[in-house]
Amino acid sequence: MPASGSTQLSIMRQLSFCAGHRLLGHEGKCAFFHGHNYKVDVEVASRDGGAVLDEVGRIVDFAVIKRRLLGWIDEHWDHGFIVSADDTNGISALALVEPSKTFVLPYNPTAENMARYLLDVVAPTVLGDLPVVVQRIVVWETDTSCAIATR
Repeated sequence: MPASGSTQLSIMRQLSFCAGHRLLGHEGKCAFFHGHNYKVDVEVASRDGGAVLDEVGRIVDFAVIKRRLLGWIDEHWDHGFIVSADDTNGISALALVEPSKTFVLPYNPTAENMARYLLDVVAPTVLGDLPVVVQRIVVWETDTSCAIATR
């Protein structure tokens, strides 16, 4: 049932995971391998841009967002190391560790780039068949620092 007037609705689901990374070219501590307890906020709206809700009164079930997007994060990033494709030394070092889990990002794994990757690459892949569009991804690297990617 559509909502009345020009009301725009969106929903946000927060996901959590743990991962390590390092930043090539960083001038401080982040040049070293280290880890974070990340949080990711995912905001979605109806694909048609309106306030069209399903028969239950939802844009989409929160559980679907969690299952699909957190499923991808769990498989590829959670409890692993995220490194830049240019970090050949880091990739080689991580390959020596058994067992290990490494995800090679096309660019430096800053919170900004992780948010962009989730918005531009992952979300369309795992949520693309749903009647929603991901409007915003927020990657919280710490409780006080985040990066935001918007559509």
